[in-house]
Amino acid sequence: MAGPVRFRIKGTQVYVAPQASAYDAAGRGRRGRNWTPGRFGPNLVLLGSADQLQRRARDAVRNAGYADTAIDVLVTNIIGTGIKPKFNTPDAGLNRELNQLWQGWTDEADADGAFDFYGMQAVAVRSMVESGETFMRFRPRRPSDGLSVPLQLQMLESEFCPFDKNEMVGTGGEIRMGIEIDAIGRRSAYWFYRQHPDDKSLARPVDGLLPVRVPAEGVAHLRQMRRPGQLRGEPWLTRALIKLKDLDAYDDAELVRKKTAALFAAFITRPSPETDEDNAAIGEVPDSEDSDGSPIATLEPGTVQLLEPGEEVKFSEPADVGGQYDTFMAWQLRAVAVLSGILYEQLTGDYSKINDRTYRAAVGEFRRRITMLQHSLVVFQFCRPVGEQFLNAAYASGVVAPPAGMSERDARKVLWVPQAWPYLHPLQDVQANKMARDAGFTSSKQIIAERGDDIEDVYREIAEEQQAEEALGLAFDRKSATQPGPAPSGQDGNQDQGDQGNGDQPTQG
Repeated sequence: MAGPVRFRIKGTQVYVAPQASAYDAAGRGRRGRNWTPGRFGPNLVLLGSADQLQRRARDAVRNAGYADTAIDVLVTNIIGTGIKPKFNTPDAGLNRELNQLWQGWTDEADADGAFDFYGMQAVAVRSMVESGETFMRFRPRRPSDGLSVPLQLQMLESEFCPFDKNEMVGTGGEIRMGIEIDAIGRRSAYWFYRQHPDDKSLARPVDGLLPVRVPAEGVAHLRQMRRPGQLRGEPWLTRALIKLKDLDAYDDAELVRKKTAALFAAFITRPSPETDEDNAAIGEVPDSEDSDGSPIATLEPGTVQLLEPGEEVKFSEPADVGGQYDTFMAWQLRAVAVLSGILYEQLTGDYSKINDRTYRAAVGEFRRRITMLQHSLVVFQFCRPVGEQFLNAAYASGVVAPPAGMSERDARKVLWVPQAWPYLHPLQDVQANKMARDAGFTSSKQIIAERGDDIEDVYREIAEEQQAEEALGLAFDRKSATQPGPAPSGQDGNQDQGDQGNGDQPTQG
């Protein structure tokens, strides 16, 4: 018998025996023998795969309805009507000026003139989800251009920044996948084509395909990082692409199979006819024929068909897909929803198998994830750089100026507020907010901010309404409308509406 396997340490005469792994997942036994993945860094792993991933993701969005729906759900919940700034400097008058200036500038923000700023947010996030990233260039303008603030934004898809541009630059820096890094690891510039490399223009066939250097302070790069040090983004549907492709092909195959089977209603069988010496059937009367010369007999409503002696009718009984089709598709779509980061009900529109209690639990978890993406991703990588550039342009152009003595840090304080979530149970949610405020657990300012509004604007509007009501001799009982009333009969504050014979359907305010 062969002796035990030993390994010699390189450069020595020392032999050691291989050690068994304490982790099953790291073992080399039967289950892990063929699992030998390579080791890839956060950028090398994308270098050879990003182009293929982007092309397949875009193809899935164009042709697979569920892929497009998944992206729409994410964009709708992350952006909605927009993540809006609330200027929060110590001076209330300056805040009002900046808010008014911003409202006028949002319609002028897009260099292409296709969207307002909030529409650009939605397109930028959609492009990030679909292809992995979006670039936003800040384009300073001249005062003579007539803009509220001399600044516009230009959206660029991922393909504008070439993955294959990798080279060393002076002073110890390098260009990695189109991003220039200085000697201490900071992003110093981006390299962009002048036009989309896959949407070539005949008017600029040469210089449009030569990347140009753009300083990093003139670019906002929106992407999701999964590993520290990752420079570029990957499509969010990466883990769902194969399943989406196979599922779409399977569903089409089932549809074609049923359609093909349904084309045949009945078959007429007849014994082999007697033939004469010329091999022609005796007494045969041909029916209509198809393109291949095969006879076809058609059925019409109310038809009474007489058959020739010896003929027999057999009706088609196409194979059924079976009772497992719905279950199989549902589980596959649940997997697609999980891999896409959304709920099954959002992906399919099927709310028939969920009650109010489980819906609220699922929506709560989903909203927590979306809130994380809003604040740690979109606000930090996209909204804050845009806000900084807006204030730079506004202050530098003299359109608005901070009061004397205000520090630069205070003059740039901005809060970014996403669109408020709709109430799941309007009455219960409003009462809960009021009780939490009255108990000192939160403040009216915080509650109003969570609704996407500013407390000063809300109070000002309420005061203006009250003055108008007094001037017109109107009187509304505002206080009684905010007092919690008794719970309906048979319902307490801890019971869900879905348990009250309400069809167990989720409700949204």
